[in-house]
Amino acid sequence: MKDALVTLFGGGGFLGRYVAQELLAQGARVRIAQRDPRRAWFLKPLGGLGQTQFVAVDVTRPETVARAAAGSDAVVNLVGTFTEFDAINVRGARAIAAAAAGAGAHSLVHISAIGADAASPARYARTKAEGEGVVREAFPAATILRPSVVFGREDQFINRFAGMIAAAPIVPVLKPEARFQPVYVHDVARAVVAAIADAGRHGGQTYELGGPDILSMADLYRWIGDQIGRTPPMPGLPDAAGAALASLGFLPGAPITKDQWLMLQRDNVVADGAKGLAALGVTPTPMGAVAPGWLVRFRRHGRFGRKTAV
Repeated sequence: MKDALVTLFGGGGFLGRYVAQELLAQGARVRIAQRDPRRAWFLKPLGGLGQTQFVAVDVTRPETVARAAAGSDAVVNLVGTFTEFDAINVRGARAIAAAAAGAGAHSLVHISAIGADAASPARYARTKAEGEGVVREAFPAATILRPSVVFGREDQFINRFAGMIAAAPIVPVLKPEARFQPVYVHDVARAVVAAIADAGRHGGQTYELGGPDILSMADLYRWIGDQIGRTPPMPGLPDAAGAALASLGFLPGAPITKDQWLMLQRDNVVADGAKGLAALGVTPTPMGAVAPGWLVRFRRHGRFGRKTAV
């Protein structure tokens, strides 16, 4: 990887920052391409002099994507959305794959999601599947990674639930029986780098990435509550109530969108027989090994707090 030029579309995002750190540590040159590259300038001190470059790009404008990918040895597409489905998840994915091919990149890693399915009622899942298809058409040797829910210090998953549990006297649980296989952000980043480093082996393959823990939504809430020392009542909401809340998803501050509700109707776990982290040489990290270290900030008195019932 030393001195290879890797362009990360969406490299300043939650997952992107970890991919960038892994690449910088291996001596790669990293180009961060996103709408507002200034929001990724925090990555500058993590590399050596001249090791990072920042460019503005709009993935809905193929000409800007082509300029950003020019000269790349490898390209990673980390861009995804729950709002601009077709523009980002499909047309943007096509533009990035075509730009990688046009630049003569030896590898392309495309981040999709577990649950990507052209027949899904959820637009997110459908467009993620369509995005995989257009990527394969433009760059047949692309490596497609489908992570489950990604967790880490800056995530909007475990931290969001922890904030709710820390503040509310009662915490209703949407779809309490829905199952997840959360995967650590560092492990996904290592999988991306492994796919780039051995493109001959991993190119053209699809991998589903999940951690060692499979738990229901209700189990996850209880686990978080135990970690932050607060266990308020956590009743499961009936599906009718969950669907009603999801119907308000277009409003600011709504707890869930209609599309996210539809995604919850299907377990977010690695499919039987699917290639996963092990095939990429990555050992999955349990939540319990890392998450308590940052969840402590949700305790009433931080590291000096004691567990209480409410």
